[in-house]
Amino acid sequence: MASAEVQARAAPQTAGSADRAVRPLLEVDGVTLQYKTKEHLVTATYRVSFAVFPADRFVVLGPSGCGKSTLLKGVAGFLAPAEGEIRLNGRAVAGPGPDRMMVFQEFDQLLPWKTVKQNVTFPMRTSGRYGAAEAEERARAAIAKVNLAKFADVYPHMLSGGMKQRVAIARALAMEPDILLMDEPFAALDALTRRKMQEELLRLWDDVRFTVLFVTHSIEEAIVIGNRILVLSPHPGQVRAELNAHEHDHASQDGEAFGALRQRIHDMLFAERIEQEEAERNE
Repeated sequence: MASAEVQARAAPQTAGSADRAVRPLLEVDGVTLQYKTKEHLVTATYRVSFAVFPADRFVVLGPSGCGKSTLLKGVAGFLAPAEGEIRLNGRAVAGPGPDRMMVFQEFDQLLPWKTVKQNVTFPMRTSGRYGAAEAEERARAAIAKVNLAKFADVYPHMLSGGMKQRVAIARALAMEPDILLMDEPFAALDALTRRKMQEELLRLWDDVRFTVLFVTHSIEEAIVIGNRILVLSPHPGQVRAELNAHEHDHASQDGEAFGALRQRIHDMLFAERIEQEEAERNE
């Protein structure tokens, strides 16, 4: 399912390891996700399949209500599939674990009574994976990577929204998860801060080459952030297409190729609405 470009980038140039290198890190295989409300059983996604490879920046894009955040919860292990299977490193996901760290949209995901450094060390200490000294060392390194070293001992209420999101990213990366899950992490930020955070994330990826599964409803953000984009249909979410976007970044946003991809995705997302409007005009 992965493109030849992704496989070539992911494969190390050592004898005997090529087969292992091209195996997916994450496999979502025919996954239908459902949840209950007071009155209904809601099908959020229907038989969705895709694969994420090591160091991928894989973006799930779709309109509001298409199940993309629910899909992320399934990968995180908070919701079991009604159909299909989610596998990480070849093993079925059966619940949450430190191999998957989540960054949410909300600014209040940090513990307000703990400092920046204490917030970053908290999951390392509670998971039992690291001792106190190593957790503190790793926390300081992660905080420095997101350019917040001067704020290590301040509390979340003293930080801007963008700074809080950088702390959340530092907290997740300090755990060295197999995959970083990001649920529209920049959607609540103003336009300038959002662009800065996108640039920060790409800079971090260049430095660390972590694997990220990123959810958004912004076409432009998907193209800038992702090397691959999974386009979901309106509710219930089904796969419309998987597209390569590895050649695009902020610098190419005004280019013809970027515009063509943006229009192609737009047409996929709104095809049903366009067809309906045309039918109504012809009646």
